[in-house]
Amino acid sequence: MVTPRFDEATDYASQAREFLAKSREYLAVDDLHQASEKGWGAASHMLKAVAVMEGLEYRSHSDFNRLLNELALKLGNDQFRNLRGAANVLHINFYERKQNLNAEIIRRDLNNVAELVELLGRPFGF
Repeated sequence: MVTPRFDEATDYASQAREFLAKSREYLAVDDLHQASEKGWGAASHMLKAVAVMEGLEYRSHSDFNRLLNELALKLGNDQFRNLRGAANVLHINFYERKQNLNAEIIRRDLNNVAELVELLGRPFGF
C-alpha cells in the first residue's frame, strides 16, 4: 500500500521533472525568464519531495538553503551545496532585465539543476 506521504512526495518529484522539461522548452524559444524560473521550480520541488519523505519543514526560500546544507552535512556530499547556487541564480534571474540574461549561462545553470534534481531524487527512486 502506498502511503499518503509517498504520494505527496511523488507529486512534488513529478512536478520537478515537468518544470525541468519546461525550462528547456522555454530556453529553446529564448524565454530566459521562464526558463530560469522553471529551473528554480525544478530544484525547489524536488527538495520538497525529499523534505516530505524525511519529515522536514520546507516553507520558504531560506528553507531551501538550510535543507541543502543539512543534506550536505548528513550525507557528507558538498555537491548539494555546490549545485544549489545554480538554482538560486536561476531564481534571481526572474527579477533581472532580459538584456542582462545570458542563454548560455542559463543553459549551464539548468544542467546543474538537472544534476541536483537527480542527486536529490536518487535515494527515493524519484
